[in-house]
Amino acid sequence: MNEISLFNTAPLIQLLCGVVILAAAPLSWVWMKNRHSQVTRRIRQLTLIVLFLTFDLVLFGAFTRLSDSGLGCPDWPGCYGHATPVGASAAIESAQEAMPSGPVTWKKSWIEMIHRYLAMLVGVLILTLAAFSWRTERSLWGWPSLTLLWVCVQGAFGAFTVTMKLFPLIVTMHLLGGMVLLVLLLVQLLRQRHVPAAGEQRDLPVGIYVLSCVGFVSVWMQTGLGAWVSSNYAVLACDTYPLCQNSWWPDMNMDKAFELWRGLGLDAQGQALPFQALTAIHMVHRWHALIPAVLLLVVALNWSRCGLVKQARLLVLLLFIQFATGISNAVLGWPLLAALMHTGTAAALLLLLTWVLTTSSPRHSRRIAATFNRHML
Repeated sequence: MNEISLFNTAPLIQLLCGVVILAAAPLSWVWMKNRHSQVTRRIRQLTLIVLFLTFDLVLFGAFTRLSDSGLGCPDWPGCYGHATPVGASAAIESAQEAMPSGPVTWKKSWIEMIHRYLAMLVGVLILTLAAFSWRTERSLWGWPSLTLLWVCVQGAFGAFTVTMKLFPLIVTMHLLGGMVLLVLLLVQLLRQRHVPAAGEQRDLPVGIYVLSCVGFVSVWMQTGLGAWVSSNYAVLACDTYPLCQNSWWPDMNMDKAFELWRGLGLDAQGQALPFQALTAIHMVHRWHALIPAVLLLVVALNWSRCGLVKQARLLVLLLFIQFATGISNAVLGWPLLAALMHTGTAAALLLLLTWVLTTSSPRHSRRIAATFNRHML
């Protein structure tokens, strides 16, 4: 494959024009559907659509990684300096002939570019949201501004993912950045003044609220560990459960496993990463999973006692799916559907916890205490 410029801004104008045309569809739909409503309602509807598209983007990003399409177009933001793989057909054909199962094929190029189109679409819509929020909801300008800032950071992670050749730390940060973007959009939606739920704060005992926060943090940690497993392709280091390589404590190299600044498949010294390091990455993720599992089960029990029955049931269901898909990834050879569900469920867990924490308040209240004690008896 010929040497190419990793950053090639030649197709940037074409890409932006195409994405603006795409963005016109959801924007027009929202404004036409709510043409007789207040602007604030339109903003809420648009925020909901952007949240949905961002969730899709996180899943499609996982699909791009799982299908080994992350370098389907080895430059950024276009594909061999073109806005679509069609314009890059000669370069793609040449790369595919040289390496038929390599990183660049027609299929992988289209997957990678569709991911970029969707990411740019989300970015344009978030910019639009911020602009309208600054104009109509100045008291809430902070969340749209923070979301806009973060989507720019996320775009940078996306660019470095390609130009740094799937550098594991960058890939991990990119996945976590997508989760952060989801959380920011949900908080933005719930904080909007015209959303009824934003003014109806639930009272939770301080202890349960704090426990929910601890569970929230533990899910973030587990998601980060899972991203590190995926970015290092360490899922198949253990293909049985609960044993790994017929042992409760397989041969592991913890030092090499968590060297952060290194290339894919290499250690910090540039040598091949030993298999024992991949085993350690896998097993730490597996062991740590028990912490959020226990915490969230306790959280669900206490939510139910405080009247959040539906939320508690949903939390348990998501937790079950997460464990089932996690085990399936190992014992079934990392099937695509299970891997996508594993990422999607992690995002759903973070959104559910964000929703409850954002719409709840820690309170020292006799009424809350009395209700809690009655359920405990």
